[in-house]
Amino acid sequence: MSADTHEEIEYRVSTLELFFDLVFVFTITQLTGKLADDTSPLGFAQIVIMLFVILWMYFGYVWLTNAVPPNTTLRRLLLMGGMGGFLVIALAVPNAFGTAGIAFGIGYLIVNLVHSGLFISAAGPGSAAAMARLAPFNLGSAGLVFVGGFLPSTWRAVAWTAAVVLMILSPYVNRRHGEFQIRSAHFVERHGLVVIVALGESIIAIGIGAAGLPINLQLVVASLLGLALVYQLWWCYFGREQDARAEHNLASMTPSDRARAALSAFGFAHAPILLGIVVVAVGVKKTIGHATEHLYFSGALALGGGAAIFLLGEIYFRWRLRIGSNTWRTAAVIAALATVPIGLWLAIAQLAALVLVFGVLLVVEGKRAV
Repeated sequence: MSADTHEEIEYRVSTLELFFDLVFVFTITQLTGKLADDTSPLGFAQIVIMLFVILWMYFGYVWLTNAVPPNTTLRRLLLMGGMGGFLVIALAVPNAFGTAGIAFGIGYLIVNLVHSGLFISAAGPGSAAAMARLAPFNLGSAGLVFVGGFLPSTWRAVAWTAAVVLMILSPYVNRRHGEFQIRSAHFVERHGLVVIVALGESIIAIGIGAAGLPINLQLVVASLLGLALVYQLWWCYFGREQDARAEHNLASMTPSDRARAALSAFGFAHAPILLGIVVVAVGVKKTIGHATEHLYFSGALALGGGAAIFLLGEIYFRWRLRIGSNTWRTAAVIAALATVPIGLWLAIAQLAALVLVFGVLLVVEGKRAV
């Protein structure tokens, strides 16, 4: 089978891949809980490091199943092995910079070894060769995460930060990543499902924030506002067939340009998109339980700043795939940050203000699209 023929074969996301995503639900839950417990700058920095480390290999598995469909027993078993590694990572997240650092490192090394081995052995010639050149960088970063798990927390942060730097630099040091074969329909759908998983955590945060509280008018209103905000995040990502346009524009590129666009638009852009959703979930969780009170600065910043981070990732995503104008989304970033002082006065008022900001954004974009 030629590389061109291999590239043209499209298929839908399999149920096994959806099952694989269940462990990512738990990972997002753990990261959200960890950040909710420690919203200090140090706590946020730790979440950013862990999320990027996890996403690098999680997205790596998206690239893997895009090139290697899980249609044999051996492939399915190996994917389950990778899923087990991700589960260990998720279990270690709450205390990854403490006593669970070793477990985090071991889980990450398992995930990496399964990914590289299956990719190189089962992908098409072009993708396998490209992965063989990328694998040393991935294994190097995994080695830093593994060794870092045995170090004191400060040096652990240094080692894991170095791993993140190596991940970011690796595609530019190894410029042959354009040889990866990208099936556009599957690739876009798979990343969209990851975003859905993260948005689901925001809805879970509403339930966790409301747990044990009396069902009164303020709780219902705050919960509905939280749901409306999550819906608006969904609309920003999926509305007006943005995913379909992303698929079309990605498919229209040359194979080399497609691989580079996939890396930047679905890798580097989706990291802030998912980080923003996690941070918003923390803000929503803190708001639900204190709707008629003021938020501390960290909680108000989680709401407004999380929304801004999400929008910044969206802006880069849309720019990289030439989906549409970002003028109003740039203005919405500023408006989202401007809601922070409102939260310092009244929590539910900031949540309502954010719903208004996104509502205006979506209405204006909708009218301009007509």
